[in-house]
Formats: sequence, structure tokens, C-alpha cells
Amino acid sequence: MEEGTRVYTVLGVVSCIVFLYLNFGDVHILPFSQPRMSFVERNGSHFVVDDKELYVNGWNSYWLMDQSVGDSTRHRVKTMLRRGAEMGLTVVRTWAFNDGGYNALQQFPGTFDERVLRALDFVIVEARRNGLRLIFSLVNNLNAYGGKVQYVEWAHAAGINVGSSNDSFFSDPTIRGYYKEYVKSILVRKNSISGVEYRNEPAIFAWELVNEPRCTSDASGQTLQTWISEMAKFIKSLDSRHLLTVGLEGFYGKTTPNKIELNPGDWAVSLGSDFIWNSQVEEIDFASVHAYPDSWIPNVDLEDHLNYFSKWVTSHIDDGEQILKKPVLFTEFGLSSHHKGFEQSHRDRLFKTMYEEIDESARKGGAGGGALIWQFVVEGMEEYGDEFAFVPWQFPSTHKLIVEQSCRLQTLYEGQHQVNKSLYAACSS
Repeated sequence: MEEGTRVYTVLGVVSCIVFLYLNFGDVHILPFSQPRMSFVERNGSHFVVDDKELYVNGWNSYWLMDQSVGDSTRHRVKTMLRRGAEMGLTVVRTWAFNDGGYNALQQFPGTFDERVLRALDFVIVEARRNGLRLIFSLVNNLNAYGGKVQYVEWAHAAGINVGSSNDSFFSDPTIRGYYKEYVKSILVRKNSISGVEYRNEPAIFAWELVNEPRCTSDASGQTLQTWISEMAKFIKSLDSRHLLTVGLEGFYGKTTPNKIELNPGDWAVSLGSDFIWNSQVEEIDFASVHAYPDSWIPNVDLEDHLNYFSKWVTSHIDDGEQILKKPVLFTEFGLSSHHKGFEQSHRDRLFKTMYEEIDESARKGGAGGGALIWQFVVEGMEEYGDEFAFVPWQFPSTHKLIVEQSCRLQTLYEGQHQVNKSLYAACSS
């Protein structure tokens, strides 16, 4: 075969693969057709990629896997990831769980729906195609999408006496075994589209043990601390390449009595979580924090919410620098549209406060690793929205704030060869 003919043949095959993926998204693509990516690592209190510091501007869309199951809704996922990249965002946090119920990923302990696993495969490949990284949360403390209550119900159905509290999720050995089996299945999963095992996939930024863990049956925090330590060691034994976080809301516990006054109320210390203690577990690579001032402290005005919010953010960044020596990532923050007198400009002010705190920390080399808004949806997704959800491109002032933050953080790693091309386009417009 002549050289020119061989070149055209190769180009034709590659074009065919790309066409099939872009249109059908469910065909095994060759590794060379994926954008190059390196793993995110930790160096002290900083995230690094290829030895360059990385600061995150990101968002939450918990629904990505669910909306990737059916052909009729998959376009929403493509739109969200493409538009996120166009805003210069770099990380999206989403659920890698759906336990029991409709479109369950895990139908019963250790039993999976391959259709839904392939949907998660698609999310990973589509994120990487857009130059984005994913934080995958592995179970919910809340009841939505199964959560710890589903694990307890499975144990009850198997005839195991686990007591009446859903907190048995953290203490019962059988249920802990269910969780480990699930986690292992996800980590060693070979993507049906790319052929890459999840634990070898650089488009995964980090694993999150559990979304917003609380164990109110043991306010001392020991039960949750023991669970975190056990599961963190287990995950790291299977996957030493990815970062790992807990999924905490950030409430201070009894091990740091001098900080309890920074909690939004006395109730927070009785939840069985402890930000400093939990985040000090050796295998935990970075601290996670949530921030919802108007939900936590109702019946005060916007200025009071913003003042508290600023103190909350600053305190946790300082913790990362002075105590934990780890990055701090605000993996959820937002302002409710149900708050009396709500206007989108109020949300803008909250976002601006967060962005200024992250920018200040980043420019002085602090532990503020970034922040992820809760949450983005696309048009026609009212059933997946909540009081914090919005379509960012429908609000020009908010969209502008988000893009400007992406551009500010870009200047801190200018010249890094892996910076998302869409980010450059956003900042030059």
C-alpha cells in the first residue's frame, strides 16, 4: 500500500470513530482519541498537575449519570459539560451512586445494572473530551438516590439485626462490607467506551467517601471517625493514584472546642462529624467543606449571611494552612431562591465573596483550593432542580462572575500545557 493511501486510510478510521462517538456515544474508542490528561496530585496544602499548582473553579450537577442512561436525555449531559468548559470551569462534582429504586446503579448489594454503569462510563468520557475532571461521590448520607438508609434496609432484608438507626451504616460490619464491595466494583470498573479502568482514569479528580456524613447516634464522633479511617485505607489500597476526600459539611466538633463557636448553631456539634479530626485521617488528601448560610441560619438578613459566610470560608482555609497542611475545597456552596426577598443579585454577592476569598488565598499560596457552586442544570430540568439550582447562562451577571473567576485562576497557572482550551476562549472574549 502506498504511503499516501495508508495515511488516508488511518484518517478515515479515526474520523469514523469520532463520528460514531459524537453521535452515539457508546462505542469503544481508542486511547489515542482521548485528550491527554495527567492525574491531579497533592503537594502539601496545594493541588498540583504536572508540578504546577491548580486552583479549582467548578460546579455540581449531581444528575449527570442519571441523565446519561437514556438516549432522550443524554444531550443534557453533553450540553452541561460543554457549557461548563466554555465558562472556564475545570471540575464538576456528581453522584457515582444510585442505590435501589428507579434506574439504580446498584440494585442490590453487589448487583449492578450494566445500562447505568455504561451511563457513568459516558459521563467520564464526555468530561474528558471537554477537558473537565470529576469528583465522584460514592454514597449519600441523605435518603435521595438510596443513601445509607438503603444499605440498612438491605441488611434488614437479609435477616441481619442492625438495629433501628440508619447510622448502622457506619458501624455494622455487614453493611461496611456492602459498601466496600460497591466501592471496589466502581474503582476496578473498565470503561466500556474508553477501555480505561476508573482507578487509572485521570479525568477523575477525586473520590468522595460520602455526601454530608452525619452520625447523630454518636455525637462524640468516634463512630464516624472509625468508619472514615477504615474506608479511606481500603480505597487507597485499591487506588493510590486518585485523591480522596470525606464529603464533610465542615462543622467543628468536640476535638476543637475553641472553634465550635464558628458553627452556624449549637445543633452542629451534635451531628457526629468533626471537621478537623475527620480531615486529619492520613489517607484523606484534602478537606471538603459546604456552605449554605441562609439555610443554616434562617431569619437574618443578607448582610448577616454574607458576613457569616466570609468568616466560615476564611476559618476553613486557615485550618488547611495551619492545622491540616492540606488543600481545602469548598465542594458545595449556594444561596436559596426561597429566601424572603430573594434576587439573583444576592446570589451574585455570595459567589463574589467566595471567589474573592479563594483568589486571595491562591495569590498568597494558601490552602484555599477552590470552590464548586451547587448546582447547575440546563433548560427543561425543573424536576432535577432545587432551591439552589439555576441555568447559569440565563443570568448574564452571574455568568460573568463565574467566567471572571476562571480567568483569574488561569493567570496563576498560565502556560500550563493542559489548561482547557475553552478556558482560553472564555478569557479572551
